Amino acid sequence: MAEEWIVRVQGKEYGPADIDTLREWQREGRLLPENEARNANADVWGTAAAIPGLFDIGAVVPTAGRVTQPPLQTQHRSFGQILAETFQIYRKGFFQFLGLTLLVLLPSVCSQLMTALVQTAHASDGDLRVLAGGGFAFLMFVLSIAMWPVYIAGIQMLTAEIASGRRPGLIAALNEAVRFWPRVAALCIFVYGMFALIMLFGLVIAGIALAGASSLLLVLFALALLVLQVWMFGRFFVNVLFWQQSAVLENAPFVDALRDSRNMAYSGRDLPWFQRPLWRGAFIASLWFAFVLVVTLASEWTTIHHYLNELATTQDAQTLLQQLTQAQQARGFDISAFVPNVLQKILQPLVGIAFVVLYLDSKIRLER
Repeated sequence: MAEEWIVRVQGKEYGPADIDTLREWQREGRLLPENEARNANADVWGTAAAIPGLFDIGAVVPTAGRVTQPPLQTQHRSFGQILAETFQIYRKGFFQFLGLTLLVLLPSVCSQLMTALVQTAHASDGDLRVLAGGGFAFLMFVLSIAMWPVYIAGIQMLTAEIASGRRPGLIAALNEAVRFWPRVAALCIFVYGMFALIMLFGLVIAGIALAGASSLLLVLFALALLVLQVWMFGRFFVNVLFWQQSAVLENAPFVDALRDSRNMAYSGRDLPWFQRPLWRGAFIASLWFAFVLVVTLASEWTTIHHYLNELATTQDAQTLLQQLTQAQQARGFDISAFVPNVLQKILQPLVGIAFVVLYLDSKIRLER
């Protein structure tokens, strides 16, 4: 019978595991030479470096063992390794993350489908079926919004559990996530509300620029306001970069979560700029925004091209607006745009997972 070992990582024991399993943990960075280890049949602890054939081998043999894995050694992760670990965690917990996604996706899909049916119905506006359909679509939209805090908290918990080598169940994660609903919901209203106000400020700037197109003074004033808006957006983005992790994983109250998020974002001043949590978080968010932009443009390119042609040929702004509105209503439910949107929602947990892995990495660095 092959020898098996038990290892102790961050105060928790894992195993028994055979040499092939230990080699996989070592390859993935989960097991370091200084971690404690002992033979499963002995009580004397040593270090993993003393296990024969583990850290002095030239090749790594993968394993299909089902023993619990030790937590990630995220303090040793480069940015590329953080991204790789993100996809690994998503793969391991795919069905759990999919279940969380369906909490917000299914009500949203029902709302969209019912709205499209109502818009294309030939019944009069006072028809009870149209009114019932509109009411159902609105209720599904509200349900989707209400499930969003549970979705956010669930992603944090599932990621932390999988990163620690455990196999959490979806129901258990949901029961735990519901407890955080009031706090996460309040933070969602504050954070997303502030971003909405900043974007509204941008629309005001655009209106000033259009109104004062012939005045150099107003144009300069609009540019100054635009610089202020960019600064406000960037500063607020930094301050709330890790609010989800602070609120859920650290169980921090409303104000403490925002303060801890800001402190985490500005930590690592002694590191090269590309290793600091701020820039890593910004790059992760940029990758996701770029993906969303590509998916959106690809799915909506025909419509965008049509709108641009209408804009180039129509001189009357009111007529253009009416034509665009009529075209949108006539379009109804578009499967070509629906499928990429669903794919985007299914992959969206990757962003939350990446920020949790980055948070764990940054937190360990901060505590060292």
